[in-house]
Amino acid sequence: MSETLTGDILDASACDLVAALAARRVSALELADAAIARIEARDGPINAVVVRDFERARETAKAADAALARGERRSLLGLPMTVKESHNMAGLPTTWGFPPFKDYIPTADSVGISRLKAAGAVILGKTNVPPFLADYQSSNPIYGRTANPWDLTRTPGGSSGGSAAALAAGMVPLEFGSDIGGSIRMPAHFCGVYGHKPSFNLIPTRGHEPPMTPPGAGVLLVVVGPLARTAADLGLALDVLAGPDTGDAVGYRLALPQARHGKLGDYRVLIITEHPLAPVDDEIRAGIQGLGDRLAAVGVQVARSSDLLPDLEEVNRVYMDILMPSMSRGQPGALTVSAHEWMALLDAQARLRSQWARLFQDFDIVLTPVHGAAAFPHNDEADMGKRTLTLNRQQVPYFAPAAWSGLATGANLPSTAIPAGRTRAGLPYGAQAIGPYLEDRNTIGFAALAEREFGGFQRPPGF
Repeated sequence: MSETLTGDILDASACDLVAALAARRVSALELADAAIARIEARDGPINAVVVRDFERARETAKAADAALARGERRSLLGLPMTVKESHNMAGLPTTWGFPPFKDYIPTADSVGISRLKAAGAVILGKTNVPPFLADYQSSNPIYGRTANPWDLTRTPGGSSGGSAAALAAGMVPLEFGSDIGGSIRMPAHFCGVYGHKPSFNLIPTRGHEPPMTPPGAGVLLVVVGPLARTAADLGLALDVLAGPDTGDAVGYRLALPQARHGKLGDYRVLIITEHPLAPVDDEIRAGIQGLGDRLAAVGVQVARSSDLLPDLEEVNRVYMDILMPSMSRGQPGALTVSAHEWMALLDAQARLRSQWARLFQDFDIVLTPVHGAAAFPHNDEADMGKRTLTLNRQQVPYFAPAAWSGLATGANLPSTAIPAGRTRAGLPYGAQAIGPYLEDRNTIGFAALAEREFGGFQRPPGF
């Protein structure tokens, strides 16, 4: 390994590591071995990388080195990373943390995994999830519990909790998760990293569905997307992953618009920190409002309210009424709705999407909390309906913060989770930058400009 890249090489960004690989300042095998060594040294008490594929990864790294030596250049060639356990990867279990699926081993990769491999990524293994991806924690009967590197007594979030924990602990520079109820954004918020929930259907979800679901059927509202330690790395991964699935590609091509502005001060930002259904800790609310002050100080047009904002209670009603049948699909006693009720929900979603589109004529970004609290202590109550969260010294329903996620998810909008600060107790918290449909590069571009101006990811103590 080059002397200039020894020591903290794995703390470099994915973009910088790809450049170092291309310049032959480090080899793919050296990077893979360094990442494997970090996982083996650091993951014990965290339990993030629960499926390990180190030998195949080493062979992939050797092949990447041979390709680099031939002069090949691909977006992720030689870059070590991990992926969320729920993505199908040939030869590795895909259990969704759900015991009935514990013996399922797919024979084919998901579309996303195929694209990562084609771009040259060296996939070291898979990271932990809650059962059926349905919790703000990442603990299940198959792999056990994942802890937050900032405080091992607390959750890293869910359902991409293993993903965010592995990043924050410095084990890998890039991760691939999924999101329907904040499952990329909430772990990013809890662990102090970046996460991007793409516009719906921008990245194909084929190969990321419960094992009993027909391949490619998908689940309404579900998206798959990257987590990273820098905003630019989200963009690097998005460029690899985005684009129509095989059949659609016959007639469709990807043509995402660039970010609306190249200068932070040119952005028009609406900040929302109050929600009728989703309380926010006073410290986090003040932190996000303070971020608004810092944005205004560098020239950003900051508004704190707008009549163009859709009714937030209606947004949440429509989101939850679509979410619950989607999440319970195929399960015994699942919630069902009539065909006409379902069509009425889709009509309501279309009306809300129109309202958001009108708002984004006057604003470039809507900035909100990701979750009402920082990472909370592990909660072992089996009945999730009995769980509560403590916000401003009051007990609130455990899933109430899903309303913040639903702002973007219910309208199919892109949302980038950005590290925004730390609490007095030293725990990280984030903000989500929501943007117009298919303007994913706009929210990521805004995040990158804010990172350059104010800073971004910080390593947890001890890592």
